[in-house]
Order: sequence, then structure tokens, then C-alpha cells
Amino acid sequence: MSEPLTTVRRLVQDIQPFDQQEEADQDAVLRWLGETDDVFRRAEPRTPPQHLVSYFLLVDPSGPQVLLADHRKSGLWLPAGGHVEPGESPVDTVRREVVEELGIAATFPAWLGEKAFFLTVTETVGEPSARHVDVSLWFVLQGARRQALAPDPREFRAVRWWTPQEVAAADPAIFDPHLGRMLAKLAGVIPGQLGRETSTTRS
Repeated sequence: MSEPLTTVRRLVQDIQPFDQQEEADQDAVLRWLGETDDVFRRAEPRTPPQHLVSYFLLVDPSGPQVLLADHRKSGLWLPAGGHVEPGESPVDTVRREVVEELGIAATFPAWLGEKAFFLTVTETVGEPSARHVDVSLWFVLQGARRQALAPDPREFRAVRWWTPQEVAAADPAIFDPHLGRMLAKLAGVIPGQLGRETSTTRS
């Protein structure tokens, strides 16, 4: 196995599954990594039809609040992030994308460091000819509501900080389908009530 794939495999293996869905996704992704080295997107939008993505959720634990972006292509409020380039470490994807998309440097929290926190496998929305499967590693970045951001207008209509209560009160269809689970998982490690109102309990 190549060094980039070894890095990806280690990141996936180190994730502690939150629920049965994440455990099943982790098993499936590890099998996938063992069967192919064609895991990086080589051509937009779907070559190969399943490929790696790095999400990063900017968290202000003092609120607590999370930063979400109104993504132009998907029409959903999502964490920022992007596709992992061929041979790139997903952690380096986070460092690159946070500069490109939000205009800030990546600050990884001390309690997690540069480890991936959450894993999802999701079929994208949009035109059938463009749909593909994103294997997404979710990272956590330390943020603050008052910090200056420079969102990329080509990617986002807007960005805003959300409290867990605001996420819970909104239509779940406007978010990434796994956001509630991510916030619920974070509730176990972030002080306060982050995520407790947004998702089902651990199964």
C-alpha cells in the first residue's frame, strides 16, 4: 500500500465510531481501501465514482457554535471542505481548503489534534450524471465567532455560525444529512450542550 493510502487507512482506523452507522461505514471504507488504490478524485465530477473528501467543522466551544456554509452546488448548509487531491493527505487537504475557502489558517484543537473525528459515506445530490459517493473524513478546527473570515464567493452564498438549538429548529433537509450525528458525537467531548438537541442517541 502506498504512503498516502497508508495515511488514509490510519486516519480511518483511528476513528472511534459513534453509532452503528459509523461502525458500518468504517468497516466498508477499510474494505474499499484494501481493494483499490483509486480513491482520489482524478476528474470532475465523478471519476472515480467513489472518492475521498475532507470536511472541517469550525467550532467555537464557548458558544457553543459551529460554522456552516451555504454551498452553491449542493444547495445545502455544510461544513467547509473539499476533495482530497491525488497523493494528498486528508490533513493537508484541510490545511489547504481552509485557506482557500475561509481565508484563515487551520487550528486543530488540543483534545483531538490532526486526527479525523467522524466518517461518513454519502451519495451526492444533483444531476444523475454527476452523482457520486463521497467518503468524507470530518475534522474539527478551533474557531471563534468574532474571528475575521474571507469566504470564497465562488463556493458559498454565505457562511454563518449556528447554535445547536438553531440547527435543531431548522428543516433538516437544508443540512448535510449526517450533521446531526456529527454534532451529537461532538457533544460528548465539547463542553456545553453542543449537538444534544440535534440527533438521536447513540445506538
